[in-house]
Amino acid sequence: MKTSLTLAIALLAATAGTAFADGDAEKGAKVFNKCKACHVADAETNRVGPYLKGVIGRKIASVADYKYSDSMKEFASAHDTWDDATFLEYITDPKKDVPKTKMAFAGIKKEQDRLDLLAYLKTMQ
Repeated sequence: MKTSLTLAIALLAATAGTAFADGDAEKGAKVFNKCKACHVADAETNRVGPYLKGVIGRKIASVADYKYSDSMKEFASAHDTWDDATFLEYITDPKKDVPKTKMAFAGIKKEQDRLDLLAYLKTMQ
């Protein structure tokens, strides 16, 4: 029993990081076209929105020279880091999670597009 439990925990730990590994970064670069009017992914330069280079794994609302809305700061205090799950949930409908966000974007409704965008942003570390 102890061995089975240990094996199950080890298996879960080994696969936890691959739960969102189904994205295609090349397709995600095309999805990013919806974002690039306001965001930069390949440099640490803000536009209307904060830069997204290194966003996955970064503390939410942490770009030093960007002025975040109070709503985004509240979201950051509840979620801490842009991990895969938090990013995918947020980008589906940004105003659902951050009602007073400055981001005027309806979200990305297609799951595969979100996964592809995530894969692309992970290449921009």
